[in-house]
Amino acid sequence: MEVIPAIDIRGGHCVNLIQGEYDSETVFGDDPPEMARQWESLGAPRLHVVDLDGAREGAPRNLHAVRDICTAISIPVQLGGGIRDIGMAESALAAGVERVIVGTAALDPEKAGRFVSEFGDAVVAGIDARDGFVAVRGWLDTTEMRALDLARQLVAVGFRWIVFTDIQSDGMLKGTNIPALKELVESVAASVIASGGITTIADLRAARDAGAAGAIVGRALYTGALDLREAIQALC
Repeated sequence: MEVIPAIDIRGGHCVNLIQGEYDSETVFGDDPPEMARQWESLGAPRLHVVDLDGAREGAPRNLHAVRDICTAISIPVQLGGGIRDIGMAESALAAGVERVIVGTAALDPEKAGRFVSEFGDAVVAGIDARDGFVAVRGWLDTTEMRALDLARQLVAVGFRWIVFTDIQSDGMLKGTNIPALKELVESVAASVIASGGITTIADLRAARDAGAAGAIVGRALYTGALDLREAIQALC
């Protein structure tokens, strides 16, 4: 299972939010490419980058920083946040990312299918759940669509990768929602990457045992609660 550091960008800074609340922002750095180099030097197999401004505004807003990150490192980068149409995905891929994550736009089955037809495995479904229901627009709105139902719908149109985030766990440093993760993994024929709340090596092992193909770690790395090199070695 891959241990994947997250870099969340807002206004060009490396930040972290608690449960996606924009007024809970903590700034951890002003140089995203340097942060990317740090995680690469510690053995990160890839980076998970989120354009928080893009998620909120509906279009990527920090592609310059994303391009600088991709230039600065040799490991692959996956990007989410505001990618709502084919043109936005093309711009992100042109900036150097390996995979783009589609969240809000994936609620439209026809549009979701077009993403898969155009980009294949370079597009990933981002499913963010609050109490089991899908949240969109940077988690500002919660829909009436159940996360499991959306996952099944997206796999049916061809998605083979899902990033699953439990919003209540995100940024809380209390572990992730393993039962929800396990249920999702067992319900769909896709590779699932866990996100939200992962804090300890025990959390990572629990995600691996639940069947996750990867785990995204954010706040725990920035606060020093988790050492990336030790975590990667422990999962080997």
